[in-house]
Amino acid sequence: MLFMLLLGYCHIGCGQEQVLVDTLNVQVYFRQGYSILEFDYRDNAKRLAAFVDSVRTLQGSASCRVKTFRIVGTASPEGVSVLNKRLSENRAKNLVAWIEEYISLEGATLDIQALGIDWERLERQVVASDMPYRDEVLEILRNTPVWVIRDGKVVDSRNRQLGMLRGGRAWRYMEEYFFPELRSAGVRLVCEMECPASASQPEPAPQPEPEPEPEPEPESEPEPESEPVVESASVPVEIPVQPESPACKPFYMSLKTNLLYDAALVSNIGAEFYLGKGWSVGANWMYAWWNSNKRHNYWRIYGGELDIRKYFGRRAQTKPLTGHHLGIYGQAFTYDFETGHKGYIGGKPGGTLWDKLNYAIGVEYGYSLPISRRLNLDFTLGVGYWGGEYHEYIPSDGHYVWQSTKQRHWFGPTKAEVSLIWLIGRGNYNEKKGGKR
Repeated sequence: MLFMLLLGYCHIGCGQEQVLVDTLNVQVYFRQGYSILEFDYRDNAKRLAAFVDSVRTLQGSASCRVKTFRIVGTASPEGVSVLNKRLSENRAKNLVAWIEEYISLEGATLDIQALGIDWERLERQVVASDMPYRDEVLEILRNTPVWVIRDGKVVDSRNRQLGMLRGGRAWRYMEEYFFPELRSAGVRLVCEMECPASASQPEPAPQPEPEPEPEPEPESEPEPESEPVVESASVPVEIPVQPESPACKPFYMSLKTNLLYDAALVSNIGAEFYLGKGWSVGANWMYAWWNSNKRHNYWRIYGGELDIRKYFGRRAQTKPLTGHHLGIYGQAFTYDFETGHKGYIGGKPGGTLWDKLNYAIGVEYGYSLPISRRLNLDFTLGVGYWGGEYHEYIPSDGHYVWQSTKQRHWFGPTKAEVSLIWLIGRGNYNEKKGGKR
């Protein structure tokens, strides 16, 4: 992700003397979908150190007065417009927080703007490129509104047309080469330079120097004059801004419980950790040990699961651990179910989980839907193979009579979830329904 920091200072008033304008451009990058400033990402620390160096040099001048910091946040076209607006705002705010920590803003005003998607800059990028389907992309950018509305209803959008163009090939090209440059916040610093009238008079003061003219030997004196200039220029470089302390990176994880198991009186808990680029790894555990010997009721099961998921789709691009997902899973468990008639024991009777346990492996598909700021509802169905040894028995006169030992070979649904998800971590919350980001 990119920040464009535009530093400008202007207007030197020295009677009728010249007006000096200078510009400094600095770029700071962000990861896709993130608004947290990461110093160890793509040399951000060096860029920011150079930025602070330049600002402090100006502030060290007695003739410079910083008037305004104007920060404009932008985003790329991926995701939902409302979320992009919020994301661009957060990027600008995080930059302001960093500036306030390392640069004195005393006497300056802050102007923070969040533009959302930077369409104008995207158009300039396309114009300057030789990307495939360039003319068709420009036609959409210039002639299709952000939202196409008919009879008061949204029927199309600029995003949709760009995404559908040529089977998405133009979009994928821009996503790789252009969109990272749009995830930015521009900063313009306005500085007034004043040149007091008395400042022009000290120069004639050195006129006493002509007196030592008969002494040609002091020609070495010009050398010391250049040295102080270099030294004075280096003074503002003493900046402890090289961020040696690591930045707080985004962290995404979740805790969850399967409501279907809860309804069946099987307590369970799970955790999922986001690895990046849409990938996650998760672990689940369930345990129930209900029994009544008088009524011959047994409801016992315990075991665990590991899974790996890949999230995809527009919602997943906007927010980790959200949207469509595909995955693989593996389960290990043992059970004892009996309700007054024939009973079934998975694994070795009286043994542990690892004594001839039952197991299942499969593939899953699901969708994680935001329902509040920190909560999602996840729907998942898995199909695969369930294998292992199990025993059939019948309760009789307070005893349990063994009937048979069998091997299970089942192909079909082996996993079903309607899970309540609690989102945990820095930046791990939903934008639209659950509040602000």
